[in-house]
Amino acid sequence: MPKSRVRKKKVYSSPSGKSSQGGESYNDPSPLWVPITAVALIVIGIGWLTLFYLSGMAYPVAAWGYWNLAVGFSAMVAALLVLSKWR
Repeated sequence: MPKSRVRKKKVYSSPSGKSSQGGESYNDPSPLWVPITAVALIVIGIGWLTLFYLSGMAYPVAAWGYWNLAVGFSAMVAALLVLSKWR
């Protein structure tokens, strides 16, 4: 039985190595503000929630009641969104 021919695959080359946003390369490192902002948002969120529970729900804003939980968790979700931009 004849042996089948081995097909050669085309070598992939990326289209000019640029991303579609602003002409910067995809492999460029992130700006310094990205991790700093993310860590700050995480600390603020955890601090807000900790202060809310340890103060017996009197601080940071007593009138908001349980909406203080939404503020703390929103800060941490915002940190995750910022970290999604980190390369």
